[in-house]
Amino acid sequence: MIYMFLADGFEEVEALAPLDILRRAGIDVKTVGVGDNFIRGSHGITVVCDMSTTGLEVPEFLDGVILPGGMPGTVNLEKNKTVQAFIDSAYERHEFLCAICAAPSILGHKGYLSGKEATCFPGFENELEGAVLSDKYVVRDDKIITARGMGVATEFGLAIVAAFLGEEKAASLKRQIQSL
Repeated sequence: MIYMFLADGFEEVEALAPLDILRRAGIDVKTVGVGDNFIRGSHGITVVCDMSTTGLEVPEFLDGVILPGGMPGTVNLEKNKTVQAFIDSAYERHEFLCAICAAPSILGHKGYLSGKEATCFPGFENELEGAVLSDKYVVRDDKIITARGMGVATEFGLAIVAAFLGEEKAASLKRQIQSL
């Protein structure tokens, strides 16, 4: 199971485009609202999450964590202890950590990008402590996938599909959705 965490102020497209792509691919993804099931995005769109962080504990098995960006969504994700526990567990178990826009800064602050190629929304580069900064829009380095922002949310989702199901599945899905 992949857990996508949403906090008030998240960037809607950075969450919903990859979520749609992953579910089209048949990947089991659950959305988790920080503190509630109803989470309001940075542009006023409220999303009903599958579950909330309230009482949620890290399961014995997880495939990965996805962190959409947006402000103040990224800050709200980083402040949450449950989100932090899931990130730490995924990192320690060598599972996927996927973050887009400002959210790679959360991984950078934890030192999880040290020596890894990574990207983020322009202006957050200094927050990616120890990362090998890339000018690519989407970057995969082993089990860490980072992306620049809303404009590449579909490509971010396709990169996650490729990581889990292979390049052929991602390419097939890309053709189906008519992505450039």
